[in-house]
Amino acid sequence: QVQLVESGGGLVQAGGSLRLSCAASGRIFSINGVVWYRQAPGKQRELVAAITSGGSTVYADSVKGRFTVSRDNTKNTLYLQMNGLKPEDTAVYYCNADIRPSTSPATFNSWGQGTQVTVSS
Repeated sequence: QVQLVESGGGLVQAGGSLRLSCAASGRIFSINGVVWYRQAPGKQRELVAAITSGGSTVYADSVKGRFTVSRDNTKNTLYLQMNGLKPEDTAVYYCNADIRPSTSPATFNSWGQGTQVTVSS
């Protein structure tokens, strides 16, 4: 069974940095597109950043120039480097990926469990 396990969240002061990790476990053949989302209390989940299997990226306007999405295919791990954090970045962050297990020709969409990021002013 393939799982995405997130880590790296926490409490940080405004202007600080955090790096979120999203590790895929299980017997994996490939990880295709990856998207990082976030959801703040009382708000809808929103796309933060995305990266394709080829490394192309896209960012929400609110995080451009501050966040960087990357991937290490050798470790089956995805990253979200967050610099210049602002209180409005406070949310639960989720990774989402299309994963092909080594045991199946099909691709499955998987979610991480979420990790809390809190930015104090």
